[in-house]
Amino acid sequence: MSQADTTEPTISLKMLKAMVGIGIVCACLIALTFEYTLPRIENLKAEALNKAISIVIPGMVTKKTFGVDRNNNLLEVNNKDKSPHLLYAGYDENGKLMGLAVEASGIGFGGVLRILYGYDPEKQAITGFHVLESKETPGLGDKIEKSSDFLENFRALDVSLNEDNVTLKHKITVVKNGAKKNPWEIDGITGATISSRAIGNILADSTRQMAPLINRHKSNLEKN
Repeated sequence: MSQADTTEPTISLKMLKAMVGIGIVCACLIALTFEYTLPRIENLKAEALNKAISIVIPGMVTKKTFGVDRNNNLLEVNNKDKSPHLLYAGYDENGKLMGLAVEASGIGFGGVLRILYGYDPEKQAITGFHVLESKETPGLGDKIEKSSDFLENFRALDVSLNEDNVTLKHKITVVKNGAKKNPWEIDGITGATISSRAIGNILADSTRQMAPLINRHKSNLEKN
């Protein structure tokens, strides 16, 4: 075996060791950066959520957080709970229930859409709307969070229950822009049909489950 033959494996082994070492260092740096920035990221998310809750429940002074358990009951939880179904009860300075903010999510044109909507259990209506997370197309799909005409849909969107208090009288429906005639309909956005329909579907799915649940636990939600 020549000297060149013995040198090549040695060089290759050194390069491999160097690459592995660099990979380990990079992985450690990424992990340390993540651990260092995670608390700040979580704090920013919490601040954004609290701001959104204040938007859909204007005038709120204090709040309680509730989650849905396996038996489809509402239970008070802490703010760090990761339940897929969370709602927030907002109260005034005297402890009177002012309204509810409900988290919901679904798939839009660009990916996952996370929203927060205000709900008035007395009026049985959606009274506010805010986008928490969106990847919709800038200038088109993102109109769901910027268009004043679209946001107007959610000042008093009807989600009344039937007499059985279990089913909705009318399913939330998205119609063509300008075609809205009923209080349970959403005027869609011209040029962003998929995004506006996605919002309608998310709200329809969420209210079908949450409106009866809220009605069943309304007396507990009113206590503060």
